[in-house]
Amino acid sequence: MSEQPFAALGLKENIVDVTQKLYFKEPTPIQEKAIPEILAGKNIIGRSKTGSGKTHAFLLPLLNKLDDTKDEVQIVIAAPTRELSIQLFEEIKTIRKLANKEDSWRARLIIGGLDRERMIRQLSSRPPHIIVGTPGRILDMVDQGAVSIYSAQSFVIDEADLMLDLKFIEKIDALFVRSRKDVQILVFSATIPKQLESFIQKYLQQPEKIDIEEKGATPEKLEHRFIQLKPGREIEEELLSITRLIQPYVAIVFTNSKEQTEKIARILVSEGYEVGRLHGDLSSRERMRVVKGIHQLQYEYVVATDLASRGIDIKGASHVINVELPKEKEFYIHRVGRTARAGGSGTAISFFTKEDERLLRQLEKERIPLSFYEIKRGKWVKTSHFDTKKARPKRKDDLDRIAWQRVRKPKKVKPGYRKKMQQEKERIKRQLQKQRGRKSGRRN
Repeated sequence: MSEQPFAALGLKENIVDVTQKLYFKEPTPIQEKAIPEILAGKNIIGRSKTGSGKTHAFLLPLLNKLDDTKDEVQIVIAAPTRELSIQLFEEIKTIRKLANKEDSWRARLIIGGLDRERMIRQLSSRPPHIIVGTPGRILDMVDQGAVSIYSAQSFVIDEADLMLDLKFIEKIDALFVRSRKDVQILVFSATIPKQLESFIQKYLQQPEKIDIEEKGATPEKLEHRFIQLKPGREIEEELLSITRLIQPYVAIVFTNSKEQTEKIARILVSEGYEVGRLHGDLSSRERMRVVKGIHQLQYEYVVATDLASRGIDIKGASHVINVELPKEKEFYIHRVGRTARAGGSGTAISFFTKEDERLLRQLEKERIPLSFYEIKRGKWVKTSHFDTKKARPKRKDDLDRIAWQRVRKPKKVKPGYRKKMQQEKERIKRQLQKQRGRKSGRRN
C-alpha cells in the first residue's frame, strides 16, 4: 500500500488525518515543496499565484511542530488586513478542532477594532502558542508588555506584496527587532516586487526560494466573460439580469468603492438573496461575522472591495462578477483568482466600457482568453470584440447621448424607474432640439 501523500512530506499522523478531513487528496505544488523545508526549519520565500494553497503550505508544518507543553508564543503570523487575519485565525481553529487540540493549542487574534484593554488582559493572563494579526496591533501589544514574541520559533509574513503596498514593512521590521535572531522567517506572496527583495536580504540568511511557475496568469479552467455597458443601461439593471441567468454556489461581486459595495449589496438583498459585504468601513466585529458567514457558506453573494477581500479564500466560489473593472491587470488577476481554485472551474463576468480598453489589451497580452457577450431576452448571446464592430457613423447632434448624460439617476432602484428615465431623456432631447434649432436660425 502506497504512503499517504501528505505523510510522505514528513507530517505527523494527526496532521495527516486533518488533511483527509479537509478532503485534500494530494498536496498542491507549493505545499509539496514548502512543507518539508519548513519542517526542516529553513527560511522560505514562497511565491505562487492566488488559489494555489499557500495558507496550508505554512499552517500544516507549523502546527505539526507546535509543542503544547511549553507556555510561550511559538508562532507569529502577520497579515496585511483584518479580514485576512480573521480568515487565518478561523482556519487555525478549524485545524485545531479536526486535530482534537481545542484544549491544547492556544491561539489569539490581534487586530484593531477589538476591545484593546480586554485583549491586553487576555494576553497577559496566559501567553498563546499562536499569534495571528496585523503588524501594527501585534507591535502595540508587544510594546505594551502584554505579550512577548521573543520565544517565537517561526514568523510568517503572509501576502508580503500587499504588506509593502500598505507600508507595513516598518512595523514588520520593528517586530523582527523584538524577535530572536534565529527565528524561522516564512515569506509568502503571489508576487515578489523588487522593493521587497532588499527587505528579504536584510533578514533572511540563505532562504529557500520556492517559485511555482504556472502555465497562465489565471486558472486554466476559468472562463472570462465580458459585457459592454451601453449608453442608458444601468450597472444595477445589468447585474440583476445576470443574477437571473446564473445559479452560483457562491458569487463574489467586486466594486471599486465602499459606497458602491453598500449600494450593490442593498439591491441584491432587495431581490431576496443572502448577501455578505466586505469593505474598509466595517467594524472588526462585523468583519468577523461576515468572514465566519463566508466560511459557513451562509451567502449566495459576497460584495467586496479589492483591499478588504485580498487573500480571502471563499470556498466554493463559482463566479466572480466585476461590476466595475479595476485599473490594473494585477487586481483583475487577483479578483478572478477567487474562483476556479485548486484545479476547479469557474466563471468571471465583467462589465466594461470604452475606458477599459487599455486593461483589456493588457489581459489579451497575458494570453487570457476573453469572450464577449450581451444578454438578450434573458439569454447569453455571444458577440465579437467591441473594437471589431464597425463603428456606426456619429450623428452630428448626438442628442441621445447628451440627453442620457443629463438624466438624473435615482438613488434607489424602484419599479418603473427605467420608464421614468426614458421619459426624462425624451423631454431633455426635445429641449436640446429646440435650442439647436434656434441657434441654426440665428446663423441663417
